[in-house]
Amino acid sequence: MINARARKPEWSMAEPVNFSLDEGEHIAIIGRNGSGKSMFVDMITGRHPAFPDMVRYAFDEPYNNLKHISFRDTYGGDNDKTYFLQQRWNQMEIDEETPTVGSKLEEAYQLAGEDTPERRALQRHIYELFHLEGLLDKYIILLSSGELRKYKLAASLFTKPKVLIMENPFIGLDAETRDQLKELLAMLAREQGLQIILVLAKTDEIPDFITHIVEVRDMRVLPKTSYWGQAPIVGETRPLREKTLCRGLTPVITVISFRKVSIRYGERTILRELDWTVCKGEHWALSGQNGSGKSTLLSLVCADNPQGYACDISLFGHRRGTGESIWDIKRHIGYVSPEMHRSYKQNIPAIQIVASGLKDTVGLYVRANEEEKELCRKWLSKLGVGHLSERKFLEMSSGEQRLVLLARAFVKEPDLLILDEPLHGLDDNNRRMVKDLVDDYCENPEVTLIYVTHYQEELPHCIDHSIYLERQS
Repeated sequence: MINARARKPEWSMAEPVNFSLDEGEHIAIIGRNGSGKSMFVDMITGRHPAFPDMVRYAFDEPYNNLKHISFRDTYGGDNDKTYFLQQRWNQMEIDEETPTVGSKLEEAYQLAGEDTPERRALQRHIYELFHLEGLLDKYIILLSSGELRKYKLAASLFTKPKVLIMENPFIGLDAETRDQLKELLAMLAREQGLQIILVLAKTDEIPDFITHIVEVRDMRVLPKTSYWGQAPIVGETRPLREKTLCRGLTPVITVISFRKVSIRYGERTILRELDWTVCKGEHWALSGQNGSGKSTLLSLVCADNPQGYACDISLFGHRRGTGESIWDIKRHIGYVSPEMHRSYKQNIPAIQIVASGLKDTVGLYVRANEEEKELCRKWLSKLGVGHLSERKFLEMSSGEQRLVLLARAFVKEPDLLILDEPLHGLDDNNRRMVKDLVDDYCENPEVTLIYVTHYQEELPHCIDHSIYLERQS
């Protein structure tokens, strides 16, 4: 790229872009949320075309030789027309033609090139590294967020592109799978001649094979610098908060009660005879490998899973199936998850997104009054995105979208706060800010928390209980 400028003003960076990917280089693009990282990548890939002769490639057919896995792609993408949250849990609504993981991966393999013993060996190697063999007969829409990311990454690697661009490839993956992916990418870079560009919000996740860093700051692409194993500090660093324990009364009121709860889909057992009790004021860390049933467990707590009616489950003092409505349960809960982010495609202003949390809807179907709008503005400001209140959701960066959805989870100041991978895609400063906000909120002894993460260091200080789910065979 030489003094590259996008053709449309709405795609423009703050100044012309100068950038080159030279032979043998592997680059990490870093920057704060909303700094312009995705806009820059869109110029590289041609999604936002530049004026003629400003972007040049050393290979023919950029579409086939330059592959980009965006945030949306790794959660299913706009092409996943069969997806909706309830369908994840109700097998009666799955069409017989809904694809399985195996059929879609084989389709991706066949489209990517000639069927040769070498490519089949690579396919098997990818399956083994990502533990995909046991998922091949599973419906795509039943994959957990972490499993879906592994599937999308595997499908892209079959193409053997010359340049692979991935946005936040490690979020949503358990520690073992993150290490496996780093090893696989290093192997592909070393043995297959693949050049890799990673777009990272977490600067402590830069793999060893990266050779250069490009920081994007305030919609400006800074000069490329060599990487020697120490990432630069991005933006102002929020100071670490001293560890404090949340105040709380001795819990005596049961919020969640599971007794010998088992969940099966066809021949697959997801949860097996789970006993779990959560009392008011407790703060739980929920963890487990990808596919261990964390999303299924949360679907039962949020009353989204029809199998809950056949299980011995009590929520907020009411046993499921005894006359309570889904909305009676949801009014107590504030919730955010990768699946919600994936499915939230309403292109409406941020303040309306947050207001929908007051109504427990995806879109806003009842107009918020001025008092409710003020509450929404308060939580947007607390999460550092008050200036985006009128910005449309799909025009924000993925990190900004996550902060808006977090505001939506907090806005009705719920009794039970469920945060499933809440720090996905957030930069270092925003991760600290959200952790501090969770700790502050949980100072209220009436608040109960369930917090899901694959990173031990992302847990807020107030966590006082934990549960680890084992993946069922």
